[in-house]
Amino acid sequence: MIDIIELNNKYISDVVSIIKKRSNTLNIRKNVEEIIENVKSSGDKALRGYTLDFDKVYLENFKIDEEEIEKAFIEGDKSFINILKESIKNIKKYHEKQKKTSYIYQKEFGVYMGQRLIPVDSVAIYVPGGKAAYPSSVLMNAIPAKVAGVEKIVLVTPPDKSGHVNKNILIAAKLCGISNVYMLGGAQAIAALTYGTESIESVSMIVGPGNAFVAEAKRQVYGDVGIDMVAGPSEILIIADEKSNPKYIAADLMSQAEHDELASSILVTTSKEIAEKVNSEIKLQIEKMSRRKIIESSFRNFGKIVICSSIKDGIEFANLIAPEHLELLVDNPMEYLEGVKNAGSVFIGEYTPEPIGDYFGGTNHVLPTGGTARFSSPLSVDTFIKKSSFLYYSQKAVERDGEKIIRFATEEGLTAHANSIKVRLENEENK
Repeated sequence: MIDIIELNNKYISDVVSIIKKRSNTLNIRKNVEEIIENVKSSGDKALRGYTLDFDKVYLENFKIDEEEIEKAFIEGDKSFINILKESIKNIKKYHEKQKKTSYIYQKEFGVYMGQRLIPVDSVAIYVPGGKAAYPSSVLMNAIPAKVAGVEKIVLVTPPDKSGHVNKNILIAAKLCGISNVYMLGGAQAIAALTYGTESIESVSMIVGPGNAFVAEAKRQVYGDVGIDMVAGPSEILIIADEKSNPKYIAADLMSQAEHDELASSILVTTSKEIAEKVNSEIKLQIEKMSRRKIIESSFRNFGKIVICSSIKDGIEFANLIAPEHLELLVDNPMEYLEGVKNAGSVFIGEYTPEPIGDYFGGTNHVLPTGGTARFSSPLSVDTFIKKSSFLYYSQKAVERDGEKIIRFATEEGLTAHANSIKVRLENEENK
């Protein structure tokens, strides 16, 4: 099912190149530019046209009535609602640990300075509605925003052909305290949230996953609005030794491959026997998978089983890939955690498969993809926080440091900078 290769310099560069170059083959940049410009100029009229074209439904109003949200909650499956509530509790507890505080410190001559932490004032959460509906995306984006103190949170999600949205998304929105929900998707939704229309207010930040059009739209509007990240196709890398359970490994590889034909699933193992058993297990388990064709396509194009000589070599390879999800299915996995430098989220031990993090464990499932874990982080409370510094200098402090600052500015050729200090020193001399 998945190609088995030996870890060597040639294959390392080949695999890294394949994983990092995954992208939709459609040339969508120009299309997205046109959509954004049309929404900026035509507002709701453009939104209705695109919704009709792409979602096959005409909508006069995009906002979902609070009564419909309440109805979805009342009619929803009570056992699933209880699961959502428990998941929310776990996610909230984890993210509350991320909260930081402002600070101030004083120096001599009355000088003081510090940093203020200020939540973003308004955030829009994009929730996909194409191949599947993801209430988990509501939780993972809304809860850290709430913990950060964001006052205004809106949610957008594409309608189905009947002009409705998935009820579990509405239930998750209600449980997270979000009442402003709009039926809107694609690049046109990102444009509307950035620039505003007659019925959609602009926001300061847009977060949440989406298809290639949504990702490209977020890339193009960044700067006019804040974004969480430009997320690509999902990926998992599993490091396993000779004692690992091939049944578990096969299941975990498929759990990511079913997301998308562009998803990547890689196993790195010290055992050729385990590698072969994993392929045998995939053949058995895949028969029952509803997304079998997607899984097979993902494995064929972006799946690999890599044989390495040691777990240390496997860790080094993982750091080159910088995977979104990394599972350590090895003996004494905590011994290797310190060596992991580049990974969105690490799942430790054979009873911590990645789906626990997707839904219930508490850590966030919005993670850097495509190797960006080398320099970026999971979505967190910090995503929704701005930092502003402040500084106070007394007259005595200016008299002490003024000539040094003037010299610094003069060395850079910025005489007006120097002058703003000089006039204050001269003013004191003339008193």
